[in-house]
This record gives sequence, structure tokens and C-alpha cells, in this order.
Amino acid sequence: MNALNDFSRLEPAVFVKAKENFGTPVYLYDEALIIERCKAVLNMPNAYGLDVRFAMKANSNRTILQIVDQQGLLIDASSLNEAKRAILAGIDPSKIFLTTQEVPAGQERNDLEELMKKGLKYNVCSVRQLELIADFARENHIDLSMRIHPGIGSGESATRNTGDKYSCFGVHRSDLEDALAFGKEKGLRFTEVHVHIGSGGDPEIWRSNIDLELGIVETYFPDCDTVSFGGGLKEARMPGDICADIDFLGSYAKKRFEEFYQRNGRKMKMEIEPGTYIVANAGYAITEVLDKKTTGEDGFHFIVVNGGMEINARPTLYGSQHPFYILSKDGSLLSTDFDLPDTAYEAIIVGRCCESGDSQCLDSQHNIVERTMAEPQIGDLVVIGGVGAYCSSMTPFNYNSHVQIPEVLAAADGTVRLIRKGQSLEQIVQNEL
Repeated sequence: MNALNDFSRLEPAVFVKAKENFGTPVYLYDEALIIERCKAVLNMPNAYGLDVRFAMKANSNRTILQIVDQQGLLIDASSLNEAKRAILAGIDPSKIFLTTQEVPAGQERNDLEELMKKGLKYNVCSVRQLELIADFARENHIDLSMRIHPGIGSGESATRNTGDKYSCFGVHRSDLEDALAFGKEKGLRFTEVHVHIGSGGDPEIWRSNIDLELGIVETYFPDCDTVSFGGGLKEARMPGDICADIDFLGSYAKKRFEEFYQRNGRKMKMEIEPGTYIVANAGYAITEVLDKKTTGEDGFHFIVVNGGMEINARPTLYGSQHPFYILSKDGSLLSTDFDLPDTAYEAIIVGRCCESGDSQCLDSQHNIVERTMAEPQIGDLVVIGGVGAYCSSMTPFNYNSHVQIPEVLAAADGTVRLIRKGQSLEQIVQNEL
């Protein structure tokens, strides 16, 4: 076994090098795969133009933002601080689209207005947000976007469905006419309409969202020139998972945009906001086996590694499964989920946190599920794949006072370099009084 799987060209020696130079646990990102995915989405079929925004909540590391920016992707920010962080990474405000539940006040309100003057596009997500920004937008001749709550959604889990009645993202369709009447009274223009239905959901629902959103634009938004379908493109992390067919989805959207033009004489630009699709499979968490335990003849074998829910909380939060790569101390690849050995071993991978849910082997009901692998020994490496998205940016890394771990990049030129230093205990407590 050499390369890890179909998603990556990395070889085991890269992980050993990262361990030797930076210790464990550590995140490692495959730059070549990130670039490949950026090019794939930029080549998605479209009718009259396509903008691709990277959902930076998936991974907000400065280097990752700079890589996607260099490839021509724009930025989708989910908070004012994310927008500021992108700017600190060298990204121009005009490339940033802000979609947030926040209602900025005081200095944050001043900051938002200054960024809007510099070109940041504000995506109104509630009637209150609209009321508060209306006079400023009119006085400064700034066009707005509006996020619509469509009433339908789809996601890999209930908590990743952002379009049905159990979530409150966007202006609900029941409030839409009043919101637009207020906007008209204020002399505002909405030049973009945005709908995001969830993450990793059914492609059929994604296609339905295209039809639904174009219908809303046709009925309510005469000034709209850009339609954003959000993100949520499904990624395949595990064997048997099916990745979103972006060529098919793009072709479907292209046809619908052309039909829209035939009916209305308006050539609409398409926009999408992938995050997981760009970086998920480019990320790995390299952990080391600390201990091995059993819970009796009718129990389980447990492998204790030095990085669990505090570096990858997705199994704990969602019951998500990630591929495991078992490497010996000398760097030999013993097993992967894509190439299991004949002498398989059933075990549970757990972390160090004082929490029963600190396991990388949970199902959607949060039950322990055995996984098949080569039996690792103390000091061997367990590399967790598919962690490029919603891991370093989302996990509770200071739980049990564990520190945020370093991040390194396996660069396209073959080097492996540090892109975030590991946190220290002193940094955890530095703001305490």
C-alpha cells in the first residue's frame, strides 16, 4: 500500500515526516487536492457566469484562505469576525459575502458599515437586519442581497438541515412580501438572492432548490442579477459514500437558467458556496496510540489515541464516520478503510477526554460501533481522514484543558511546513483574572 486512497496522492512518509517535525496530534492538509477541488468547482457548467465562494467556516486557517483566494474563489463569511479574519489574510473586502445571524450594534455596526463601503456584500437574513441597515444602504447607494428561508431543506443530519421549519436562517417566505415592501419604500435594490438548504443532503432536494429559488426570483426580485444556491455539496469521506456530481448539478442549473432567460430576458449569474467539498478530504489528523483496553469477553477492544473529540468532534456531534489509516512506527501502512487486511481486527478508537462520547466510532444515534482495521500497537499512528472541514474550525479544543493542536501543510511543491503553531497551556489561561 502506498497512496492512502482515491482522494489523495499523499504517501505514508509524509505523515511520518509531519510527526517527526511537529509531534502528534497534528492536522495535515494536502494542498494539491485543495487546488484540484477549486479547479473542479470553477469548471462547473453554468449558463451566464459562475462565482464560487469558499465557505470559510469549514476551515478558516490563513494559509487555506490564501490558497483558495489564489485559485480564484471568493469568500462566504458567516460572522463579522470571519470577514475581518479573511481581510487579515489579505483578501479584499469586495470578495467577501457576509451571511450571518448576528445583528451588529455599536462598534461592530460601525465596522460592518465601513466594510460595506469597501465592497463587502451584505446578505440580509432577517427583517430586523433589513430595518437596521436600510437607511445606511440607501444613503450610500449600496445594493443588498437577501437570504430566503424556503421552508424545505436537506442535510446529513437534522442539525445540518438549514431550510425547514426547525431552523431560522433567512427571511421566511411568509415575511417576504412585507420585507420587500419595506425595501421598496426605502428605495433599496436586492441584486442577489440566496438560499442554503443544508449540508451534505439529498442531491434531489438540491435540484428542487434550484427550481424553487428561480421561481422566487422571477416573482419577487426584478433587480436580481445573481442567484446563490449556497453550499452543502455532499462529499464522500468513506468507502461507499457518494460524492455530489457537480457536473450534473451544474448542467441542471444551466438548463434552468437558460429557460429563465427565455421567459424573462434576464441572464442570471449563478453562485455556490462549497466548503466541505473543497477541503474535507484534504485534511488528516495524525494521532498516536497511547493505550489499549478491553471491556471483557462480551465487550470491545479500545484503542486510546492522543487526539479525540477535541480535534474531531464530528462523530460526537453528528455520528459522522471518518476513514482510519493505521501506520506502524516505521511508517508502514498497515490498513485503510479502502484496503483492509485479511487478518482484520475489530476495535473502537477513543480519545483522552473524560467524556463517554469521546469516540471516533459512533453512529448517528451516538452508539458505539466497532470498526475494522489492522491491530495497532503502542506508538503506532492512527491517521483520521476527512478532517479538513469543520474540525480545526469547530471542535472544543480546550475541553479538559487540552491545547489547540498545530496545523501543517503538505505543499504542492513537496515540502511540509507549519501553518499554525500549537497552543500552549499559558495561552489557554492568559485572559483569566
